[in-house]
Amino acid sequence: MTDQLDRPDNPFLEPPSDRSRGEKIRTEIVSGGSAHENADDELAGGWRGALAMLVIAGLFVWLATINLWWFMFVVGIMISIFLHETGHFVTAKLTGMKATQFFMFMGPRLWSFRRGETEYGVRALPLGAFVRIVGMHRMDPDVLPEDEHRTYRQKSFPRRLLVISAGSIMHMIIAVVLLFVVYVGQGERTTEIRPDVVVREAIFGFPAEQAGVVAGDQIVSIGGVVPDGGLGLGDAVREFDPGTIVDVVVLRDDVEMTIPVGLGARTDVPEDNPLFGTSFIGIGTENPYLYTQHSVPAAAYNAVVDIGPIGWESTKGVFIALNPVNIFDHLGGNADDPATRPTTLVGVTGISDDIGESEGAYGVLWLLAVLNVFVGVFNMFPLLPLDGGHALIAVYERVREAMRGGRQRYFADVERLMPLALGVVAVLGAFMFAGLYLDISQPL
Repeated sequence: MTDQLDRPDNPFLEPPSDRSRGEKIRTEIVSGGSAHENADDELAGGWRGALAMLVIAGLFVWLATINLWWFMFVVGIMISIFLHETGHFVTAKLTGMKATQFFMFMGPRLWSFRRGETEYGVRALPLGAFVRIVGMHRMDPDVLPEDEHRTYRQKSFPRRLLVISAGSIMHMIIAVVLLFVVYVGQGERTTEIRPDVVVREAIFGFPAEQAGVVAGDQIVSIGGVVPDGGLGLGDAVREFDPGTIVDVVVLRDDVEMTIPVGLGARTDVPEDNPLFGTSFIGIGTENPYLYTQHSVPAAAYNAVVDIGPIGWESTKGVFIALNPVNIFDHLGGNADDPATRPTTLVGVTGISDDIGESEGAYGVLWLLAVLNVFVGVFNMFPLLPLDGGHALIAVYERVREAMRGGRQRYFADVERLMPLALGVVAVLGAFMFAGLYLDISQPL
């Protein structure tokens, strides 16, 4: 480590054009985004930029047509990513730092424009977003002398810590707001299960669906037999022989209805299975959770308080998901516990469909709240290139300054942390590909 910003033998202090592509990539990894600035005549726009934005808008429209819950969840993720970067951007501006780029996504520019000193736009790869704050560290030499006083590295410790933590703080604010909306509108979900048997799905072409049973119906009785839960429904149906027409009493929109259903016979299991040839009606059921209703003040209080337990579970979840043993066990087919397998946004988006079908929009908002807490916690892990790694560097620099009596600034030599940063990127990349493979081959 060193307290100097300049060092003759540092290759990263060469002009940008003289640095190798590998050196540029390493610099950008630590910076959290592109360090290359485009001139006004190089901004991405014109018909190509317009076409790119139309394609992106078309993809969102297409997603809304195939699955409303996926659309709602993905839009929620995009808004969360945007607000994360807005947290960095606004606090950087308020603390006197210079922010030259604000981009959604990574990779090549698709479309951009400039307002003041900042270029805003969209890039090609949906792998996050970034705000470029000049002078994040010693490996970021492309700073004009007149801008040095506006760099991240020159600001006081509280300002650096605020700016680098603002993204995760924003995730927690988002989670509190979402939980508040859920608690006011639906109530707070408990761990208790309602004893009611509710139809999750009436399978198309099967007896119940053909007779008029629909998702959301609450099963009151079947042929006079009252089921005692989701598992008890099958026992109630098997009280009668295949081909029998039984009266299925359901509660729909608080109105009790009687629907005659002709029972079918199961042939989807081997003949030596005890269930072969037994009666069935072809519905999937669920036992909804019980909810605690809150007043507006109580909902606000519980939304804030519940961030703690969710954050703790998220912290444990990071260690479980990144455990190499769990990853290899799932890839090798030796484990099937969804709580221990790696997953990506592809898998979580798939879950959003199930939650949306069973709990509606409030269920998807709750899932987004939990995801925001998880991302906020994970992002502050003290490892580069995560924001927590930059926060740890700021704390380290402050400690070293305190050891000198606070009379002289100390600048950490971030170059020495590059092997660790590259290792973290490699591990996260392996985790992403493993999770993506499992999400595609073995959907949750």
